Amino acid sequence: MDKTEEIVIKLMGIPEKIRNIAIAAHIDHGKTTFSDNLLAGAGMMSEKIAGSARALDFHEDEQTRGITIDAANVSMVHKIEEEDYLINLIDTPGHVDFGGDVTRAMRAVDGCIVLVCASEGVMPQTETVLRQALRERVKPVLFINKVDRLIREVKLTPEQMQERFIKIISKVNELIRNLAEEEFRNKWQVNVQDGSVAFGSAFHKWALSVPYMKKKGISFKDIIEAYNSVDDKYKELAKKSPLHKVVLNMVIKHHPSPDIAQPYRIPKIWHGELDSKVGQDLVHCSKSGEPAFICTKVVFDKNAGEIAAGRLFSGTLKQGDPVYMNLAKRKINLQQVSIYKGARRVQLSSVSAGNIVGLVGLKGVNAGETVSGEPIEPFESIKHIFDPVVTKSIEATKPGDLPRLVEVLRQIAKEDPSIKIEINEETGENLMSGMGELHLEIIENRIKTEKNLQVKTGSPIIVYREAVTKPSLEVQARTPNGHNILFFSIEPLEEEVYKAIESGDIPEERLKKRAEQTWKKLSELGVSNEEARQYKETYKGNVFQDRTRGIVLLGEIIDSIMDGWKLIIDAGPLAKEPMMKTKVILHDAKIHVDHMHRGPAQVYPAVRAGVHDSMKTAAASLLEPVQTQRIESPVSFMGTVTQLIGSKRGELLDVQQEAETVIIKAKIPVSEMIGWSNDLRSATEGRGVSSLIDQEFQKMPAELQPNVIKRIRQRKGLSENQ
Repeated sequence: MDKTEEIVIKLMGIPEKIRNIAIAAHIDHGKTTFSDNLLAGAGMMSEKIAGSARALDFHEDEQTRGITIDAANVSMVHKIEEEDYLINLIDTPGHVDFGGDVTRAMRAVDGCIVLVCASEGVMPQTETVLRQALRERVKPVLFINKVDRLIREVKLTPEQMQERFIKIISKVNELIRNLAEEEFRNKWQVNVQDGSVAFGSAFHKWALSVPYMKKKGISFKDIIEAYNSVDDKYKELAKKSPLHKVVLNMVIKHHPSPDIAQPYRIPKIWHGELDSKVGQDLVHCSKSGEPAFICTKVVFDKNAGEIAAGRLFSGTLKQGDPVYMNLAKRKINLQQVSIYKGARRVQLSSVSAGNIVGLVGLKGVNAGETVSGEPIEPFESIKHIFDPVVTKSIEATKPGDLPRLVEVLRQIAKEDPSIKIEINEETGENLMSGMGELHLEIIENRIKTEKNLQVKTGSPIIVYREAVTKPSLEVQARTPNGHNILFFSIEPLEEEVYKAIESGDIPEERLKKRAEQTWKKLSELGVSNEEARQYKETYKGNVFQDRTRGIVLLGEIIDSIMDGWKLIIDAGPLAKEPMMKTKVILHDAKIHVDHMHRGPAQVYPAVRAGVHDSMKTAAASLLEPVQTQRIESPVSFMGTVTQLIGSKRGELLDVQQEAETVIIKAKIPVSEMIGWSNDLRSATEGRGVSSLIDQEFQKMPAELQPNVIKRIRQRKGLSENQ
């Protein structure tokens, strides 16, 4: 064991000396080069190759495409005024298709460095990563990168540079004000004077913050002069003001240690009883308490198999410890506990609270799993900002490889939980859903290169949603044996309630212990007390309400009714697409006394018939995914680009001109965006770029619906009539 590892092990047990951080930014703003610098500074890789080594891009496709696809973990030691600190760092992807990795990384950390390119400024994905961080109560600091470009290419004066910085800082602070919860809006503003903002060039390995400038007597003027000098003086900046030192000093000063962060983060991400023993252990990051770990990523290792990487919020875990997987509901013994140093995993005898660690032996583990000593309330499920909306069928080129394909797809679903895999053992059809075409293309490429399996994929399929547009009449549905009758209606869910479910303010669960909190939240949203108490379950943006009164036997079948309801939410009546924004109401029930006559086999078909019939009178409608895109191109192509948007049923939201560039915001249905990047490139001679700002589901034009429904039903082998 080398000296750094000894220091790491010592520091792991001192929560106030630990910082768990992520780096997040828009694509191409320089994150991976930035991480390389931090590693080099911590003595983990040669300084010569930092920046070009892309040490945290382990996958071949990341190295060749030059984009980070997976979040990577590393633990390193940083000394500040003779004191050692342990920094657990996660580098995250910037491309929106891999945003799921950012969301999961944010669960494991307490602070994040938001990287913004000095010349491009705040971009759509910067806003998305900030939203993901603030949703998990992760504190941001700001690093403005690529400052060398302002001096060399744009040739700005010190005053103009400061103006540019002020603009970026104000924009980031405005986003924090708009996106953070009230308690953190002002407290977490970034500020040049206190050093929670730093500037620099990851490529040239230097950085500055106001406290560091004062301490070392360096000014912006010195930086500009160094770049303008004949003898490349800027190369000395990396020695005078090394990036890793300035940034890690900022991290230690401004990011909270686990013992400071957990008291305000735990109530947001864990909904058990805070006053219980486990609750107190979690809040106080107690290393002698009950162990509680959340898996944020599953990595496959040739030798060790599945490794669950994630955050240990309380307790200590040792090799051989018996643990309980709360979602999989099974006990298992840990084979190994470890930490990460880039691609290298270092096995330890034990790991303690407040650290990002890797566990081996959790058979069948998935991202989002809560691991503890005894069964506990699991951590809140990790919510992704965007749902997968593009699907492709995938099959093995050689029929004999089918069993291996199924195994590989299951692995992929674990490594990247924002990819949804459906394996149909009966029809042999395997479906893969992702955030966009690039996402699926990269996964397909990985299966071929890394998993060494030849596959072919079908053409992209768009994922739709089913909804209702008005309240239905009340309908009655009998069980197949005719002994029970259920009375249902369905109506659109109020927008405010839907948004609260989406943002996680109202948890998606069957209401039991924490019903009081949900009722309180609903009444804040304007739902009457009486109606709030009728809420029985929320599931995938839909609600089940029970408006019955005093039905003695209902308690014995209500769980079966709600289980049956969830099956319909997963596959609605129009085209077996998922349902959203609906409220299904149970008004009354006539139930047979003998439990033999009211089992799930009787209840499920009655629920299906009831919901299907009520939807017929509620103007059922198909919703299509629509993306808001920010498109940049030279002004001369403005007409061509707006025409292209129009040809794709797009809607222009905003057009702005900045110097020779036009920036267009437009909403375009995903079904029209297949091949979008190629179309945009050819329309702008390769000079147009677009990035995703937002994604939502909107009602599809009525005249297009019948055809689309017919096509989906044919594809799924359903009868033509619903």
